[in-house]
Amino acid sequence: MKQTMIIVVSIMIAIPIFGQTQTDTTRVREVKPFTIEAERVDQDINRQPPIKGTFIYSGKKNEIIDLTQKNVAMTEKYARQIFAKIPGVFVYDMDGTGNQVNVSTRGLDPHRAWEFNVRKDNIGTNSDMYGYPASHYNIPMEAVERIELVRGTGSLQYGAQFGGMLNYISKQPDTTREFAFESINTMGSYGLVSTYNAASGKVGDFSYSVWANKKWITGYRDNSDAAYDAEAISLFYTPSNKLKIKLEWTHSNYVTHLPGPLTDSMFKTDPKMSTRSRNYYNPDIHIPSLSFDLNFTPSTRLQWNTSAILGARNSVLFDKLATIRDTIVPTTLQFNNRQVDIDYFNSFTTELRLLHSYSLLNLTSTFTGGVQLMNNDLHRQQLGKGTTGSDFDLTLVTPGWGRDLHYATSNIALFAENRWVLTDKFSVNTGVRMEIGSTDMTGEITYYADSSLPNTIKHNFPLFGVSAQYDIADGMNVYAGWSQAYRPVIFKDIIPASIYEVADKNLKDAFGYNTEVGFRGRWEFLKWDVTGFQLQYNNRLGTLAQTDSLGNQIIFRTNIGDSRTNGVEMFVQGDFFLDYESSLSVFTSTSYMDAQYHNAVIKSGNSNVDIEGNTVESVPKLISREGFTFNYSSLSFSALYSYTSESYADAMNSVTPSATGAAGLVPSYQLLDLNLSVKLSNTISVRVNANNVLDEHYFTKRPQFYPGPGIWPSDGRTFSGTVSIRV
Repeated sequence: MKQTMIIVVSIMIAIPIFGQTQTDTTRVREVKPFTIEAERVDQDINRQPPIKGTFIYSGKKNEIIDLTQKNVAMTEKYARQIFAKIPGVFVYDMDGTGNQVNVSTRGLDPHRAWEFNVRKDNIGTNSDMYGYPASHYNIPMEAVERIELVRGTGSLQYGAQFGGMLNYISKQPDTTREFAFESINTMGSYGLVSTYNAASGKVGDFSYSVWANKKWITGYRDNSDAAYDAEAISLFYTPSNKLKIKLEWTHSNYVTHLPGPLTDSMFKTDPKMSTRSRNYYNPDIHIPSLSFDLNFTPSTRLQWNTSAILGARNSVLFDKLATIRDTIVPTTLQFNNRQVDIDYFNSFTTELRLLHSYSLLNLTSTFTGGVQLMNNDLHRQQLGKGTTGSDFDLTLVTPGWGRDLHYATSNIALFAENRWVLTDKFSVNTGVRMEIGSTDMTGEITYYADSSLPNTIKHNFPLFGVSAQYDIADGMNVYAGWSQAYRPVIFKDIIPASIYEVADKNLKDAFGYNTEVGFRGRWEFLKWDVTGFQLQYNNRLGTLAQTDSLGNQIIFRTNIGDSRTNGVEMFVQGDFFLDYESSLSVFTSTSYMDAQYHNAVIKSGNSNVDIEGNTVESVPKLISREGFTFNYSSLSFSALYSYTSESYADAMNSVTPSATGAAGLVPSYQLLDLNLSVKLSNTISVRVNANNVLDEHYFTKRPQFYPGPGIWPSDGRTFSGTVSIRV
């Protein structure tokens, strides 16, 4: 904490000092080069304009991360570096392979970002929004131009999620020539080898983009190797400046060797050790899509997207606690049989959006609205008896599954929002979203009576929101908003894990709201965004201890209560130009979150305990990142310090670690990352990354379930080097 405060204070002290230097440089005779350089430095983090495409961003918390301007370890996908300037982003390091990005904001669940509406080029990538809403598709950061994040009150335009929208925008084709080529190649610690190759161009009315990425790593921990590949083909047809058609297929696939959870004593002895040698995880996802973008008139625009998510989430595990060893069975002289789980995704979405600007009170107001249709079929096969081998093998040695289920979902969403421009400086947005749908479950759970499960879940709910923005000056405004959010009961919530667990047949959907007020802008060498917020999350799910009619102790899965997160998010950056060739940028990105349970009771042992006022699990109160980037001619050097305060692993706020490592305090941690890039020519550039330079031994979360209850250590010190070629 002291170190964090020192760095923040140092930045604040540095601002006026370097501000004087900037004043001195204005005496240089050639002014234009400084203007060009300022634009270059200023592009790594930005905000959306009030209107873009068919979306309204005015009055809403939003950020754009321009990856082409960021000096980060792109191949490793270290989210703390990528999202460094987005205050409040909590990073859950599930593994060090760089294949998964697990992030959250404002006290939400970070697991595969499933509290977000995750998109790629505005195409949804959540595998099944009402069955299993995690995003298993993983795009390489080398293929991404920018990341768009809309939080809080902006979610109504995208979906019902509490977190908002996370959108990965791909690099666009080079339309200045018929053929352009890019190759990005990385080597690093623990056997990291990655090659990304892309080609694009334009011929007549057609443009194209194609890329492929392959990556291998042996991993920081024993038995943590991974192999990854991803590809995409995009074809664009632009017959006029009014119409653009895009046809795309993209795919990601990886096999990760899971080293297993650790107990606290294991972690202290050797964080690199492994408790499992035969566990594997493999998502294989295809996303085809077709998009139309039509400008009827300068004031009217229509967008239509249709897409599918096809593929599977596969795993083969010896799924036991860290304290249970995977041993050879004396009677068979073989290892224990592993558990095989397979989810087949067949998700289809089509979305039609219309934006129209019109005159009102001699000013231009804007309406946007549309409809979204979803039809999904999630086929879940779990608890299969797998082989006794050590390789990645999904073969069943005994036919049949413990759970063999189909979740078929149909959903329609209608949404509309209007930006009312009341004066030259003041505007108000009003929005509504209506979701209507149902999910039907068919299949079998061998250990559970089918009649005891809800076979149909229906949802029908309206959401409302309002936001406003007042422009104080050019590039400086105050914004505020309130909007409702909703998380329907999904079938993942109601499937009992064992014969001792009973799911409430009358589970209630989670609902709540986001409220925020902020002040953002830029002035001289400074830019900032400071926001106060409250997130109310009602009907959170959990478990209670109960006794059935026969007197047996059971675990009852139901709604346990509510939570509320109050907090502040602050981003401040200063950009200073030292002379003709050099510049310095310093920033702080800090958030404070107070997430508490209210009116909540949860199971503890064989009794229920009131957890009123307890801190919500996996929500650190303080997340602070500070850093600087120094540019000199073609050289760029960056340093990033990250601090995350302690958090709890369970709703009981256990401090003392459990024997399995699944409960207990998650200690605070602080990390230092260094990045150096050099542009050798217009064609070749080189980047060197030193990550976790201080070799901090830490972990970010104690998961209760997948990928195994206990401690999953994050990477220690690593290095990598990257060579990029563009022709």
